Amino acid sequence: MNVEIAKSAGFCFGVSRAVNLVYEQTEHAEGPVYTIGPIIHNEQVVDDLYRKGVRILNEDLLTEDGLSPEASSTVIIRSHGVTKAVYEKLVSSGCRIADATCPFVQKIHDIVRKESSCGHPIVIIGNPAHPEVLGIRGWTVGPCAVVSNEEDAERLTLPKDRQVCIVSQTTFNFRKFQELVEIVENLGYSVVVTNTICNATKERQRDSMELAERSDMMIVIGGKNSSNTQKLFDICKSRCSECYYIQTAEDLEGIFFDSAKKIGITAGASTPNSIIQEVSQHVRRAEL
Repeated sequence: MNVEIAKSAGFCFGVSRAVNLVYEQTEHAEGPVYTIGPIIHNEQVVDDLYRKGVRILNEDLLTEDGLSPEASSTVIIRSHGVTKAVYEKLVSSGCRIADATCPFVQKIHDIVRKESSCGHPIVIIGNPAHPEVLGIRGWTVGPCAVVSNEEDAERLTLPKDRQVCIVSQTTFNFRKFQELVEIVENLGYSVVVTNTICNATKERQRDSMELAERSDMMIVIGGKNSSNTQKLFDICKSRCSECYYIQTAEDLEGIFFDSAKKIGITAGASTPNSIIQEVSQHVRRAEL
C-alpha cells in the first residue's frame, strides 16, 4: 500500500495566522480573550482554546450565556472577517481588538465597499450562509446578490443599466466560479470580474484533484462545517469513487484498506498538521 498526502493539505496562511494569534493572546492578554464566532471550523482546536479560557461571541458581542465582554477584554476577529456593522459595534465597545481577518478577505471588503459606493451592483459568488460571505456582504451599499449555484445565477434581477462587480468567496471552487460568471454574462449583464479565490485554495483543490485521479481511495479531513473541505470532498469524489470525509483518525474505525494499492490524503484549510499525521499513521498501521 502506498499512502500519499497532498502537498498543500492543511492550514492556509490566513488560518494559521489567526490560530497563532489566539494562542498568543491566551498567554499574554491582560484580560479575558474572546473570538467572534469559532476561530476556525475545527472542533478540536476550538475545544482546546475553550480549555484555555477563550470564549466565543456572536455578532451581538454576547456569549452563549448572554454576557458581554468587559472593557479589559481582547476580542479577536477571525480570518473570515466581520460586517461593517459588527466592526463598528466592536470599536464602540471599548475592548481591545485583535484583527485576524485574512488579507485576501480584507481585499474583497475593500473592493465591494469601493465598487458599491460608486453605484455598481455587487455579485458575491459563494455560500450565502458562510461567515466570510456574510462579512463581505456587510461592506456593500446598494444592490447586492449572493450566487451559489446555477439557479441563483439565472434568477438574478439586478439593474442592467450599471456595470456589475463580481467577486468570490476565497474558498470557492474555481471551475464553478467560472461557470457561474459565464451564466451571469449570458444574461446580458455588463460585468467586471475580480477572481478573489485565494491561491492556496486553488493549489489545494488542484493538488487534491490530481491525487484523487491516481488513487484507489481518498481520505478528506476537515471540520463538518468547513465549506472549503466540503468542496475538496466533492472534487475528490468526482475523481475517486471510494472517498471518505472525516474529522479525526477515530472516524476511520471500521474502514478497511486492504483492496487499496494507493491511498491519498488531503485536508481542508482548518485542519491542523497533527490531525493529518494521526490519520496518515492510522492508515499505515492498518497495513501491518
